Amino acid sequence: MTREEAYERLHKVFWDILDDDTIELTDETVADDVDGWDSFEHINLIVGVEEEFNMKIPMGKVVTMKNVGEMVDIILELGQ
Repeated sequence: MTREEAYERLHKVFWDILDDDTIELTDETVADDVDGWDSFEHINLIVGVEEEFNMKIPMGKVVTMKNVGEMVDIILELGQ
């Protein structure tokens, strides 16, 4: 999977969970940049990502994730 393909699928997860198809994600995007992305929705986003990409993200990686770019890095790493 390419980085672009991961972003394509990740956008769908964010759009569905946060009910906003105008969200544009970049490597630098953080929760403060996205309306509605609070601590509760963060959990829903992680679950949505795990379901979309058919993987389990270790808690150690979840708590150290600083931005969407790191989320994509993890998706690509675990999807190998």
